[in-house]
Amino acid sequence: MSTGTAEGDVGTRIEVTETAADEALSLLESEDMDTDVSGLRLFVQQGGCAGLSYGMRFDDEPESDDTIFEHHGLRVFVDPASMKYIEGSVLDYEGGLQGAGFHVENPNVVSECGCGESFRT
Repeated sequence: MSTGTAEGDVGTRIEVTETAADEALSLLESEDMDTDVSGLRLFVQQGGCAGLSYGMRFDDEPESDDTIFEHHGLRVFVDPASMKYIEGSVLDYEGGLQGAGFHVENPNVVSECGCGESFRT
């Protein structure tokens, strides 16, 4: 298991904005999950009209081969297969009445579908 932190001691990075971390931590706490051990799993899966899509869920603990990033008190778990598609990405949260939710800003994307739900690297 490798660990990255906001201080940048690991070359492969996933960043999380403070807004996204606050929102995820609030959701974790509302699920009665231990924020010291639990975290947000960020992954890539096959799907969508462009071929790949993002997935997120809360996990009680990381898997043995996950890379773990900590930003603003939030632990983010990324499996090795997903890392090759999303390294260098920034996880953000956008509020508002339309389109509220988490958003991945991925520098590896070469094209996205029209609705923005899937991508290709």
